[in-house]
Amino acid sequence: MTEQAQWFLAAVQQPDLDVKQQAEQRQLQLTKPTGALGDLEQIAINLSALQRTVFPKINKPWITIFAGDHGVVAENISAYPQAVTRQMLQNFASGGAAISVIAKHHHAHLQVIDCGTVGDSYNYVGVECHTIRAGTANFAEQAAMTNQECLAALELGKNSADLAKAKDADIFIAGEMGIGNTCSASALACLLLSESAQQLTGLGTGINIEQLQHKIKVIDQAVKFHRANVANDALKILATVGGLEIAAITGAYLRCAQIGLPIIVDGFISSVAALCAVRIQPQSREWMLFGHQSAEYGHQRVLKELDAQPILAMNLRLGEGSGAGSALSMIQLACVLHNQMATFAEAAVTGDKVAD
Repeated sequence: MTEQAQWFLAAVQQPDLDVKQQAEQRQLQLTKPTGALGDLEQIAINLSALQRTVFPKINKPWITIFAGDHGVVAENISAYPQAVTRQMLQNFASGGAAISVIAKHHHAHLQVIDCGTVGDSYNYVGVECHTIRAGTANFAEQAAMTNQECLAALELGKNSADLAKAKDADIFIAGEMGIGNTCSASALACLLLSESAQQLTGLGTGINIEQLQHKIKVIDQAVKFHRANVANDALKILATVGGLEIAAITGAYLRCAQIGLPIIVDGFISSVAALCAVRIQPQSREWMLFGHQSAEYGHQRVLKELDAQPILAMNLRLGEGSGAGSALSMIQLACVLHNQMATFAEAAVTGDKVAD
């Protein structure tokens, strides 16, 4: 592998610990009991360290939806036909999808990238077509991607993060779309965590219990089939059972950590991509805020592995970046409170506790 192909192994940026300490001191001076704003305080403090300022802000959020189709749908593991992936791409770009509404509400830039879907050539206004291949291969029978295809998908994520940074974005959200991608994410999680599909597989787009048991069987057999070939190599695991869009998200997360752009991680699929990124580059974890804990079975386990404290828990399982986009409001609120509340000195309020 060439040096250029290994860009994702380059060092990531480090949070500014001096600024973090200053932000912690500011929180102690605000007109409230210590710790009274709970997680909102920690969000602001962490973001201060990442943005290298005592007064963090989120004024230019950036959202990229990565889409890809999955060959494993041939195993009848989804409640929806594969054509829905393409249909949703047009819905994202035309403003009808949940993430489109969220992006508009937050004045966020919304980028939509087709990493490789199935179907004839098309031209949807607002969709960037960067087809690596027309969907992955069926990982129940063979590797989903070649190593080169996986690297190309990582590169799509890198380019998106670089563009966001060039446009002065101050936080990055990656969303995904791809019928069958919870199946892929569960298989990834099984191999990364060395756990069974029974523990890490959920209902995805809304299959019934009988279909769920079939999905679990498909994943378990695929994991057994591939395990010896991938060992604990996160890149090999990603290429073998991952999706083009999941690999692109992994690349985006790795690049964000290298260029110093904070991330809000979405749900189960995005969190599995985050786990891939952390296994490839452990220090990338510092750049991740976690938007929510979804209703998907395996998400809680993946969050635990990442030592992540999700901001919201609202039983969301839509994907497409919607949970991270919903959490954006709380992150912005954390910044506003941190920046605009008066200190005890400014408000002429006595900050010292009275002794008993």
